[in-house]
Amino acid sequence: TRFEDMPVWQDAIDFAVAIYELTKTMPTSEKYGITSQIQRSASSISANIAEGFGRKSQNDRAHFYKIAYGSLLETKNCIYLCKRLGYVQIEDEVRLIATCENLQNQINAILRYFKNHD
Repeated sequence: TRFEDMPVWQDAIDFAVAIYELTKTMPTSEKYGITSQIQRSASSISANIAEGFGRKSQNDRAHFYKIAYGSLLETKNCIYLCKRLGYVQIEDEVRLIATCENLQNQINAILRYFKNHD
């Protein structure tokens, strides 16, 4: 199989696209601030899932899924910050946080699998 066939990777890259779309409406003064940070953390999720997929040992794979999970939580935090700063509408926040929680569940399931199949 290929990493592109993994539902968690597909959801993660769709999520990154949604974040990039969201940042198009952010103030240009944030180009090197929160806009850059949320874009980098969001794109890191699918990138680390892909990298983990290519690793041979279960420990290496789990390591990259843990990094992906951390990037996901960083992105989630940025969504909350953007909402407080007035850069995100409530309906976008609700939709994106729901996507975050779906991704958290998927990544946690993968990590539980690795833990139970040591």
